[in-house]
Amino acid sequence: MIDLNSRKAEFEKHLEHLSQELKTLRTGRASTALLEHIHVDAYGVSTPLQHCASLSVADARTLVISPWDRSLLKEVEKAIVQANIGVSPINDGVVIRVVMPSLTEENRKNLVKSLGARVEQARVGLRSVRDKIKEEILKAEKAKEMTEDDRFALLKDLDEMTREFTDHVEQMGKAKEQDIMTI
Repeated sequence: MIDLNSRKAEFEKHLEHLSQELKTLRTGRASTALLEHIHVDAYGVSTPLQHCASLSVADARTLVISPWDRSLLKEVEKAIVQANIGVSPINDGVVIRVVMPSLTEENRKNLVKSLGARVEQARVGLRSVRDKIKEEILKAEKAKEMTEDDRFALLKDLDEMTREFTDHVEQMGKAKEQDIMTI
């Protein structure tokens, strides 16, 4: 018989991915999460930025990146520009400062559109997991491993679990949208 509780991890994987995606969307205030996905060409190897520099928030709109080796300043600056996150790094020879520009109404609306696409992508992922489990349930019934009543009960529980995770995705999206639209 199929145990739905053991399959929750497949749903949670999509929630975790969405959570990571939402961190990369910038809001009106500075957050080091905006830089966490950036990779720097350090000594000929692609290295995550946080592995070769310290990231900190100086104030509400400024991030400070302090490479542990100053010879990496140019590479870090180049990586931030190539990441195309809508900011311009300022290299002062010691640290790199990234000032978050104020979000205009148009920028906020574009970010909300991008947010909507990412939330929909998470919903699609949850539905695909649901469909895969549903197929397994139907195959198990055909193979006479479960009764029709068991199938109905499992499908009902599966739909309830899917609804819970979908509601959680919606809540995450609404919270981030409110964060983006707050001036």
